[in-house]
Amino acid sequence: MATNESISVFSSASLAVEYVDSLLPDNPLQEPFKNAWNYMLNNYTKFQIATWGSLIVHEVLYFLFCLPGFLFQFIPYMKKYKIQKDKPETWENQWKCFKVLLFNHFCIQLPLICGTYYFTEYFSIPYDWETMPRWYMLLARCFGCAVIEDTWHYFLHRLLHHKRIYKYIHKVHHEFQAPFGMEAEYAHPLETIILGTGFFIGIMLLCDHVILLWAWVTVRLIETIDVHSGYDIPLNPLNLIPFYAGSRHHDFHHMNFIGNYASTFTWWDRIFGTDSQFNAYNEKMKKVEKKTE
Repeated sequence: MATNESISVFSSASLAVEYVDSLLPDNPLQEPFKNAWNYMLNNYTKFQIATWGSLIVHEVLYFLFCLPGFLFQFIPYMKKYKIQKDKPETWENQWKCFKVLLFNHFCIQLPLICGTYYFTEYFSIPYDWETMPRWYMLLARCFGCAVIEDTWHYFLHRLLHHKRIYKYIHKVHHEFQAPFGMEAEYAHPLETIILGTGFFIGIMLLCDHVILLWAWVTVRLIETIDVHSGYDIPLNPLNLIPFYAGSRHHDFHHMNFIGNYASTFTWWDRIFGTDSQFNAYNEKMKKVEKKTE
């Protein structure tokens, strides 16, 4: 009975979204995107698309999303939004981070990306335009991937902080006490594999088209670079997402090496009370701000 009611609710919600979608004006970018997608299919093999296409998408988006935070350090006006104002970025740290990123991206992540072609072939994941899901289905599946990844990240990240193994793996990521966007994927190779597994679990469970892989990469990079940015920007649209952790949440983790273990949402930290020190810190800062007003 409960199962039937759940199915009925989801069906009604789906119909409502489809109705709203039908009222929206035509997307002027849809036709150029369709032409570009079909051109890609006609000129490149599935292996090239799944492997080199995915690598290019990841590299371009990663450094593109890092660019605003990188530029903020040169804009005096933006300094007031920096969370740890006493720890500015340095060229030495950023260069060190960049070199490690290149190693991780091409020596650790690229071999993993090569497996996506064989995954799509084994499970007959389509590439064609005609079966590409609508935008709202892509968003729903990306949200599902985010929930799965966040759950995996919370428990494995918390495990990596265990005193017996912290210094061997996760300590590398905590070399920078004040995070910056590019540092999001700065990690020990084992951590890249361990925590990165959470990214692929959602894909394995929910993928119905290769476009989901790239959409989920986009969503995940936006999120992880935002929480590592080191800046709390007013009117950040990501903060409108219910239970979204945000940059202050994760910045506290880097500042204190404890608590706030989730990657995207706050519910696991709330359930297990691993955000208690963060909450106490926020209350303290609010009192300080009131006194200075």
